[in-house]
Amino acid sequence: MLYPQLDRMKLHIKPLSARKNKVVIERDHIPVDQLPQNTSEIFQAVINDTVDRIKKARKNGSSVMLTFGAHSIKNGTGPILIKLMEEGWVTHLATNGAGIIHDWEFAFQGESSEDVKANVDRGEFGTWEETGKYINLAILIGAYEGKGYGESVGSMVEKEGVNIPSEEEVKERVTNYESGDYEKAAAALDVLDNIRKFDLKPGWMPIPFPFKKYCVQAAAYRLGIPFTGHPMFGHDIIYTHPMNHGAAIGRTAQRDFLTFAHSVNNLDNGVYLSVGSAVMSPMIFEKSLSMSQNLHIQKNEHMENHYMLIVDLAKSSWDWQKNGEPPATDPAYYLRYLKTFNRMGGYMQYLSADNRDFLLALYQKLSAHN
Repeated sequence: MLYPQLDRMKLHIKPLSARKNKVVIERDHIPVDQLPQNTSEIFQAVINDTVDRIKKARKNGSSVMLTFGAHSIKNGTGPILIKLMEEGWVTHLATNGAGIIHDWEFAFQGESSEDVKANVDRGEFGTWEETGKYINLAILIGAYEGKGYGESVGSMVEKEGVNIPSEEEVKERVTNYESGDYEKAAAALDVLDNIRKFDLKPGWMPIPFPFKKYCVQAAAYRLGIPFTGHPMFGHDIIYTHPMNHGAAIGRTAQRDFLTFAHSVNNLDNGVYLSVGSAVMSPMIFEKSLSMSQNLHIQKNEHMENHYMLIVDLAKSSWDWQKNGEPPATDPAYYLRYLKTFNRMGGYMQYLSADNRDFLLALYQKLSAHN
């Protein structure tokens, strides 16, 4: 039995310029020299410890991974994240689908973050032409070109456009798959479907990004640093647009997951920072760490001494001795991996802090030691 589906082609999709936004990047971004508001002894001690560990990790060639939720982008920390990359302190950045979108919207129009409740009531939430069309197009063409999710969007912003292949080029790739590269042929079919459905003209499609200097994924693409996107299907506003293509999402997201896992595989004596990501970060990390240990154990090795710092606003007063496993509503839920992680040879800390304060203090301490 085939269940009925909603037809996205019937949606009334408005231009992004018609949307009211809460955050204006030129007004609300965080300058890298702004002083953190958190001056507590615990905060300073964790920052100093983390800075020392990052310096050692970079010296020995181990991964320094920074995984963050969308609020780190919405809060205007893009300039800090870009500086951390430019000065060579981080080797991998990762975020969820919403983080990708806010970063793209800031680069495109300098604003992001709509009123969810009001726009759902009006049937407008997420149904915005440029965000849906261009991000989905970046991912579709990125899958065709063999790129990952974050790299596809970062490439579009950095290059200020995307190249649409001709039908002839696409058909040739579809028919010439005797080498066994069926993935390329399948990705080409996805592109061909959208070329015809949306009458996409072949050649370079220019897309201006006047606020590109704030775009983290564009900077990562320019610097050759992995910036991976880890979406969950249906969670993000780009799924409301008819150009959204599930296969392209899957191809690029799978590539990014394996790129993320490759960085985790180099995390021995390295640093993993998880900032404001209660679901995506621990979920992809635990699978990646397990696969990495699997490979190390086959070589009679074991990953040891990796450091993990969880940063979130909420304070936790959960008593593990009295109450056992915490509920998902308590920030201690983050630490459900603590015992397992420490048994694997890692060391984990939890820091209650605003992501703006944490990233500011981290960058400023690292920069001062540079």
